Amino acid sequence: MAAAQGHISGQSDGADGTDGADGAEGGAVPSAFRSAVDALRAARLRPELEVEPTRPPKRLAPHAYAMEAAVVDGDEDLADGRLVLLHDPAGHEAWQGAFRLVTLVRAELEPEMAADPLLPEVCWSWLTGALEARGLFYGEAGGTVTMAGSHYFGALETRRPATQIEIRASWTPREGRGGVPDTAAHLVAWGDLLCQIAGLPPSGPLDAAVVTLPQRRGPQAP
Repeated sequence: MAAAQGHISGQSDGADGTDGADGAEGGAVPSAFRSAVDALRAARLRPELEVEPTRPPKRLAPHAYAMEAAVVDGDEDLADGRLVLLHDPAGHEAWQGAFRLVTLVRAELEPEMAADPLLPEVCWSWLTGALEARGLFYGEAGGTVTMAGSHYFGALETRRPATQIEIRASWTPREGRGGVPDTAAHLVAWGDLLCQIAGLPPSGPLDAAVVTLPQRRGPQAP
């Protein structure tokens, strides 16, 4: 399994250098944030996950680190997502902490699954369940589960209808020694969520109770 990668930056210029980015006021990157990022980079994920660096968002926090990932089966992407670590050394009232994790996860499902009225609740429980299965403590979790259906007409009418599900969420990881959360464990849990929404079977005992939904494997030919 490959280690995760990503970009570290300060808010002031969105720099993405991996060694010593500036903070919002031109200062050094806080040691707690650097430790949290180092843990993310060292995390070991399932081999089906391909992780690539991506530029962090600006203006959300003084310091940010971001990565994107895809669940890959051969040449097919079964699900993809983005995870952003935000840090405000002064703390953030809405977060109830100094760190915040923000994510977007999406996958294409079989159209008939959209008829299940409990699907949004099930998908949200996948996120909270993935965190709890790893023994993680978190607070102020919130987000949305969105389903969108596409039907094709004219020259595209031979394509099957498609349904995409999207989870947008954020939560505050509990801070440990030195004010540093266990970001590696949170990343692994996020990887579990990605694989679950992709329809992959459980990888180990922690995933034994996981229920996955069937989904379309890759794009349909026009």
